[in-house]
Amino acid sequence: MGSSSIVFWKTLVDDMAPLAVLNRGLGGSQIEHVNRWFNQIVAPYQPRAIVFYAGENDIASGKSVSRVAADFDAFMTLKNQARGAVPVLFISPKPSKSRFGQLEQQTAVNRAIRTEAAYRADLHYIDVAAAMLENCRPKELFVADELHMTADGYDIWAQVVRAALFRNAETEGRVCYRSAYVNDPVSDE
Repeated sequence: MGSSSIVFWKTLVDDMAPLAVLNRGLGGSQIEHVNRWFNQIVAPYQPRAIVFYAGENDIASGKSVSRVAADFDAFMTLKNQARGAVPVLFISPKPSKSRFGQLEQQTAVNRAIRTEAAYRADLHYIDVAAAMLENCRPKELFVADELHMTADGYDIWAQVVRAALFRNAETEGRVCYRSAYVNDPVSDE
């Protein structure tokens, strides 16, 4: 779930197969919008895991890093109330060309969420930013608006997100969440 980068991920279902995926993107959304609509776009579907991408639009709108982190904490509270220990995988804000001047704030958001994930069993941080940079500049992964990604950008996301989902599937499987990711029996081997 998340902003337009999720909405435009047209190959998401195929990229995450065999996982069951539901795209709950809201174009232009900020974390507060996801929170406002949580009971309509998340809770009814009873997800077994939530892959979350929002925060980039928040920074672009002028919100402080602390406000973005607080809004995400509010999301985690909503998630806990509705779904308990279901894992959330937070995708880092991407270093798009049109917002490259905001990289410092995005990095601070990433640091805050990564730090929180170190202390929470139900939160995992996914760094897509590193894979999207070359020589400290954004790779050629963006369409004409220099904000939204090309298929090559989504290929990077697919690889990084799949790696995190499947790594976490094994970890979560040991605490009875295995069925959230794949439909094969749990093995403790």
